[in-house]
Amino acid sequence: MTEISLNILDVAENSTRAGASLVTITVHADFPSDRLTVVIDDNGCGMTEEQVTQVTDPFFTSRTTRKVGLGVPFFKFAAESTGGSFTITSKPGVGTTVKAVFVLSHIDRMPLGDINTTVHTLVVYHPETDFLYRYQYNDRSFTLDTREFRQVLGDIPFDTPDISAYIMDYLNENKLETDGGAVY
Repeated sequence: MTEISLNILDVAENSTRAGASLVTITVHADFPSDRLTVVIDDNGCGMTEEQVTQVTDPFFTSRTTRKVGLGVPFFKFAAESTGGSFTITSKPGVGTTVKAVFVLSHIDRMPLGDINTTVHTLVVYHPETDFLYRYQYNDRSFTLDTREFRQVLGDIPFDTPDISAYIMDYLNENKLETDGGAVY
């Protein structure tokens, strides 16, 4: 994958397939500490210890539609190749947490990419799942919580054109206000 946001999309898609009703995505760019931390946490079906050890193996997948699962191994490699770290914790019946830490200044770090489109895609195309997205740039941050949107919108679906456009605008405006348009 060419950007970190696509890795986030892949892991969050795994969360929705695992039956998560809530997926929390945190992206924290901390330039003073030279770290980019990404955490994807879900309340899906979780994994056993054996599955957790297998999930970083590119030749293991729980899907029946293909014989390899490269998303998580690539995400792990991408973080570790920058001198960062990668962890997965999971418990059956509770959920899974994936944490990737990148060294921001490392020459091999992929760009964050279009995180707004990634989050928008997840929200609009997974109406049965709630998403809590936190974006932090140094000491500034914003949050998108679909549970709050649902309270205001009632039964109006997120894929309604006006609502979908509003969600994208919300992400774009808040990210710009938070990071000043930084590309990293």
